[in-house]
Amino acid sequence: MTVKGIIGSTVELVIKIAVLVFFISYLIKASAAAYDYGYRIFTEAPVALGEGRIISVSVEDPVSVRAVGEMLEERGLIRDAKLFMIQELLSESHGKIRPGIYDLSTAMTAEEMMAVMAADAPDEEETQEDGK
Repeated sequence: MTVKGIIGSTVELVIKIAVLVFFISYLIKASAAAYDYGYRIFTEAPVALGEGRIISVSVEDPVSVRAVGEMLEERGLIRDAKLFMIQELLSESHGKIRPGIYDLSTAMTAEEMMAVMAADAPDEEETQEDGK
């Protein structure tokens, strides 16, 4: 082999190793971020500890979970509207949030807020019994 061939092979090897290290580093960071986000879906703490502040919010018809999440984030009741959408999708209150005016606290979790906003919704069993 010539000196040019050895240098070329060495540079090629260094570039491949650098790309591999970059890819592995990116994969580790992305995995950690995904785990953190997934963990927060089920364990997100309230914005404030203790009593918190009571804030009145108005949910209008038609109810959009995205709009509700963005409104709650703007008012300082939750930290992340996208996380709220996922939490609502996985909660027992999925699709049960109703229009109205609600008093929510910064000491409430997103799940507790969804339960309050869905409290006026009749259960499916009650609706079926009424229809019989």
